[in-house]
Amino acid sequence: EVQLVESGGGLVQPGGSLRLSCAASGFTLSNYHMTWVRQAPGKGRELVARITRFSSTYYVDSVKGRFTISRDNAKNTVDLQMNSLKYEDTAVYYCNTYLPGDYWGRGTQVAVSS
Repeated sequence: EVQLVESGGGLVQPGGSLRLSCAASGFTLSNYHMTWVRQAPGKGRELVARITRFSSTYYVDSVKGRFTISRDNAKNTVDLQMNSLKYEDTAVYYCNTYLPGDYWGRGTQVAVSS
């Protein structure tokens, strides 16, 4: 059974850092594109970062230079290191992949507040 489980969210002050992790089971994530998507309160989902099976990375402009997506093949996890967090980064962050079949985790809440 394919599962994605996110962890690492929490409350952080502006300028702080968090590291999100997505643990995959039921497939080998290094063979697929892995994406972090977020949904802020009252807004639609937004692609934040992607790492392809070729290890290319993509970031939405608003997080470039602050977020880094990486993959740990031994652990079958994909992480999102988030630095210099801003109020507007507050959202539920989801891990997503298409195998085929569109799979999502349940999300982890990130709240940036003073």
